[in-house]
Amino acid sequence: MPVWRRENSMFEHRHFVITGGSSGLGLALAQRLVREGAQVTLVARNEQRLLAALDTLRGESPAAVVHCRVADVTDETATQDAMAAIAAEGGAIDGLINCAGVMREGYFETLTQQDFREVMEINYFGPLNATRAALPFLAAQGQGGGQHGHKGGAPAAWLINIASVAGLTGVFGYTPYCASKHALVGLTESLYYELAPQGIRVQLVCPGEFDSPMVDTLEHNRTPENRAQTLSIPKASLDAIADDTLTGLHKGDYLIVPTRQARLATLGMRLVPGLSRKLMTRTLARVYRGPATRESVEPGEQT
Repeated sequence: MPVWRRENSMFEHRHFVITGGSSGLGLALAQRLVREGAQVTLVARNEQRLLAALDTLRGESPAAVVHCRVADVTDETATQDAMAAIAAEGGAIDGLINCAGVMREGYFETLTQQDFREVMEINYFGPLNATRAALPFLAAQGQGGGQHGHKGGAPAAWLINIASVAGLTGVFGYTPYCASKHALVGLTESLYYELAPQGIRVQLVCPGEFDSPMVDTLEHNRTPENRAQTLSIPKASLDAIADDTLTGLHKGDYLIVPTRQARLATLGMRLVPGLSRKLMTRTLARVYRGPATRESVEPGEQT
């Protein structure tokens, strides 16, 4: 894994709370922030994985100031209590990274109402709950505002939401996931404007698929149509996604689409959406099988 270390990093001595921080992209970002001198508190549901993540961080950076807190972000009260405890124990909260998420793949006809509700609870209401809980602490850091919006300058506080390319376009078989990520994209862009006067930099990260426990859960049982569409953007490594994300955070970009391939694909979707849909529809028609009696895939694991 490449070692990131910038002199006089804007993240040095800043305290970041990362939901879904026990594995995957949440942990990878924590590793990079810690290397740049940040203090990090990981939040997730599984205590054993959280403790293992702390061991990883401390093993790589023995001087790091890292903590963890067990909480389910779909529980609004528990999330508020956790954020208050984090601030009381770890001091001022300078940034929140909402990274907890879940995937479910299957034909629309085989997915239940409960499938949609579960994905929405974790992928949309989870970040919403964490943002509501953290906002008073972020706003306290942002009082006086000043540098928000100046690309590359250190803001008073950060709100960083991890969405997906699937929040910018539709994907066959990902109807619950796409719906939840589109909702998160809309929330994030609205908050960008609302929180700017408070000195809080809002940033949106939309990666394509990458190596992660969540994606690995789906690999063995995808619909052929989903496999054909998702292959249009090559699956990236976790390190590539985390490195590009950190670069975008340093630049102050609002929308961060990690990896060149994903950026080119999303650019095409935005510049020529009609042509992009037509080409993808033709690709899907060649492999289409339909729902038949196939059941939906079990959800990827929440962290």
